[in-house]
Amino acid sequence: MDAAIAPAIDMKLPWAAVIGNHDQEGTLSREGVMRHLVGMKNTLASFNPEGIEIDGYGNYNLEVSGVEGTSMDEKSVLNLYFLDSGDYSTVPSINGYGWIKASQQVWFQQTSSSLQAKYMNKNPKQKEPAPGLVFFHIPLPEFSSFTASNFTGVKQEGISSASINSGFFASMVEAGDVRAAFVGHDHINDFCGKLSGIQLCYAGGFGYHAYGKAGWSRRARVLSVQLEKTDSGEWRGVKSIKTWKRLDDKHLSTIDSEVLWNRGSNGRRGKNPDGS
Repeated sequence: MDAAIAPAIDMKLPWAAVIGNHDQEGTLSREGVMRHLVGMKNTLASFNPEGIEIDGYGNYNLEVSGVEGTSMDEKSVLNLYFLDSGDYSTVPSINGYGWIKASQQVWFQQTSSSLQAKYMNKNPKQKEPAPGLVFFHIPLPEFSSFTASNFTGVKQEGISSASINSGFFASMVEAGDVRAAFVGHDHINDFCGKLSGIQLCYAGGFGYHAYGKAGWSRRARVLSVQLEKTDSGEWRGVKSIKTWKRLDDKHLSTIDSEVLWNRGSNGRRGKNPDGS
């Protein structure tokens, strides 16, 4: 972990992380891993929300303020949600991987609702919620909804989600502010596809300590968030969210640039996999 985070610390970059399903297989428990992460330099990660009982470790949110000195500097113009998707099922009758539990979904829904109320009801009042991005490790069953005709990137292995559907995708849709969700877990999938208005994206296989595919470069997904600027030169809220993948090849190539979300596009429902 120290080696993985070292470049960010050396460059004095703020960083955040969620844990995956293998992190407890070394010398630390899952709790121990998260406690170590939140004690490292420049981290913005948190162990868990204070004062509530919640499953897992590393459930927290980050608020990105508007430009200092503008009317938006006391508002969160971009909301980042981080959740622990667990490791393996703890229910004897259910096999396979873990999932985002009810307690985590309640926390997410309450946090989202509170942030939206502040953004839209406090001056200067905004007409639509600030965009939300969600990060967790194990993909949801809905990642299986796509075919090559309606995603950007590649699918080179099966979707290793939990064997049950915990309903977290429905929770994100109902929340109304989530524009994209990002996962890892399946190392040689790197696609993004849109379902019910939410972009479901793989982060791309990154590390050399785990399986990959010969001839297929390791890669990392990059997100770029652009703010709106008025004709008078004042910075406002988020205008668009873009993404691409950076490859660890000899050219450090970028591929699959796309716009994940544009302001004003919330009302236009994304096409479902069946084309509807």
